[in-house]
Amino acid sequence: MNNNTDISAPNLTQRPPRSPRSRIGNYVLLPRMLDKGRAEIAGLNGEYHYNCPLDQHILNFLGIDPEALRDQLSQGKGDGEILEWINANATHKHTPWEIDQWSEFQARRGPDSDAETLGYFAEAVGKFSKTREDIHSWADLLDLDDYVTFGGKA
Repeated sequence: MNNNTDISAPNLTQRPPRSPRSRIGNYVLLPRMLDKGRAEIAGLNGEYHYNCPLDQHILNFLGIDPEALRDQLSQGKGDGEILEWINANATHKHTPWEIDQWSEFQARRGPDSDAETLGYFAEAVGKFSKTREDIHSWADLLDLDDYVTFGGKA
């Protein structure tokens, strides 16, 4: 872990990263990944991990190397500067409508229909509540997890 305290990083031991539904440049998942990356660089990531399977969805969509992005974050660049860097360095270029469609899909994406994934998802929701029938997507689950982790009641 590179303990760089010269960057502006959220303390993810005190609050969660931004919601997976938050957008920068119309990309969902991006603000959350940037929060986790900055926090990890600063040693403030708590239980959150940069370049996790969720982050890999946007990294793959963009064709961005996670270590190259981490290097940009370690330079203290803000969200706008990072978006400019992504737009210049992404190997997979997308039209605005493709970005919108991808983001909408990711915001609503639920578990795959195989029994193992459905079971994992149901078990994860069950850790927080046995009565919540409104948790259908991974974004729903992450928002609930973040809320409960930092003191909320499911």
